[in-house]
Amino acid sequence: MTRRLSLALAALSLALAAHASAAEPSGKFEWSTKSAEAKQRLADLQARIESFQFGIDTVESAKQLVAADPEWAMGEYYLSAVTPAPENQAHLDKAVKLYVHATDGERRFIEAMVIARANQGANLQDAVPLLEKLASDYPNERLVPVILGQIHQGTNEPAKARAAFERALAIGPSSNRLRAFLANDDLLAGSYDKALTTLQEIENALPKGSAPFAVRYGMTFGYLYEGKVDAAIDSLKAYLAEYKDSGTAQGFPEVFIWNSIARINLENGRLNAAMEAYENGYKSVPGSSLPDDQKKVWLGRLIHGRCRTLAKMGRHDQAWAEAQKVKKMIDEGGEDGKQYVPAWHYLAGYLKLEAGDYKLKQANGQDPFHTLLLARACEKAGLSEEAQKAYRAVVDSRQNGLERALAYSEARRKLS
Repeated sequence: MTRRLSLALAALSLALAAHASAAEPSGKFEWSTKSAEAKQRLADLQARIESFQFGIDTVESAKQLVAADPEWAMGEYYLSAVTPAPENQAHLDKAVKLYVHATDGERRFIEAMVIARANQGANLQDAVPLLEKLASDYPNERLVPVILGQIHQGTNEPAKARAAFERALAIGPSSNRLRAFLANDDLLAGSYDKALTTLQEIENALPKGSAPFAVRYGMTFGYLYEGKVDAAIDSLKAYLAEYKDSGTAQGFPEVFIWNSIARINLENGRLNAAMEAYENGYKSVPGSSLPDDQKKVWLGRLIHGRCRTLAKMGRHDQAWAEAQKVKKMIDEGGEDGKQYVPAWHYLAGYLKLEAGDYKLKQANGQDPFHTLLLARACEKAGLSEEAQKAYRAVVDSRQNGLERALAYSEARRKLS
């Protein structure tokens, strides 16, 4: 899906919306399918998603939904939402073809989601006006504010995200997934006890076969904010087992969980454990269904993690020699490789800082940990004012994630 097609769909959506019939009196979407079975299967599938149940069984549930009414665009859309890439795109394309028979709400929702998912999410913001208009026209349709909340979270707008999630909660019903989104926002507000209590309640209520990313990572962040490193790693190890047991790993390997475990170990001085976790994570990649270019990306991330670990071990020459492999991969990637140049700059800066070179002058302002490295470099170089400014930027950041959770406590301690 190209950006040009995405924008064309947006224009088409706005044009058709201008001539659309009035929204349903209920303020909710009207389903175009006449199949009672399809409607029930959609409700069942939505319930599975709201309980963090993904993987093979959920894909099969979506296939049964489509089988109940092969001409229902929303059925194909939901199958695309739970099917791993790259197979999911064919179902999304079919949903677009079928929505000529859809209701106004269904069609406009699918068009907005096509834009949101185009180019691997690069155009998330382009979907917001369409979804906001949809939320206004269908004020009692819970699905729309839930999606808006997730987009706002993904584009670092926590206040808007919380407002959207609270709107979905007001419409009802509540769900484990919605409560987890709000708990993660509580973490940003510093309400660690409140957030962890909510997440633990959700954990206890999860059905068998769940793979609760928002719960496990939320608990991990909360424990890191509280300085409980072992508990943070245990949370990710629990998720690793859940992820594999749910069958989700058949669509995407568990390497990202291992890398998170490695990262926590690395930044807390557990260097042998970090190296082992990076290596264990990559083992899940070669035999996976990922396309070759993505496998190469994960190989680059393995080398990246290995270099940073070697630097922390004091093996600076070896780390720098390994880092040249990353640079070579980027250089040989040509135009496609340019997107990874910032990763090279981060790696080079990390290694130089560990080797005692404090000439780091800039960092990715969107990444709290990168900003922390800049603060450390400024402090070591005697630039106290610049260091304090960078530490303050880390503390003031509102992008909840592993980078912030690893950087926040140090930055807060360093502020005078």
